[in-house]
Amino acid sequence: MNNQSSLIEVAQIGRLVGLKGELKLHLQCDFPEQFKKGKKFKTQKGEELEVFSFNLSRELISFVGYQSREEAAKLVNTLLFTTQENSINECALKEGEFFWFDLIDAHVIDEDGTVLGQVDEIERIAVTDYLVIKTDEALVKKGLAKTFYLPYIDRYIIMFDKTKKEVLSKDGLGILENS
Repeated sequence: MNNQSSLIEVAQIGRLVGLKGELKLHLQCDFPEQFKKGKKFKTQKGEELEVFSFNLSRELISFVGYQSREEAAKLVNTLLFTTQENSINECALKEGEFFWFDLIDAHVIDEDGTVLGQVDEIERIAVTDYLVIKTDEALVKKGLAKTFYLPYIDRYIIMFDKTKKEVLSKDGLGILENS
């Protein structure tokens, strides 16, 4: 986990719960199975934390060396990161699924062939994932927004070609024009 550029945020540690160093875990990923005893994660400060216990149904986690309430309090609001390589090796994808990092930098093309831009990042709002798209320079010169959000739902996404790094959208231009 020494390559900072390949680190992926997978969770944020929340408030203390109880007296034994348990903390609320706010998942930022779709793979809770990676939070198992002995698994190590990096923090935003570059520290390494090892999972002591994890209860998925209660969303509670504790870490080796932080089993007291006083010690665990130091971890509140800490971000947890893993590497892309660990994600690929440890998280089983189903047919047609892919990681968010596969989508980053993909070109977004509307069904009429208009290049809309490039995926800059992805945000999850409630239960919907949104592609944050940096608009193609030619469209920005026409007065359209420099960035826009495209919901990753069947209504707007026809397909993602991982090999070509292309997202084919339907009515994406309409969303951009109304942004």
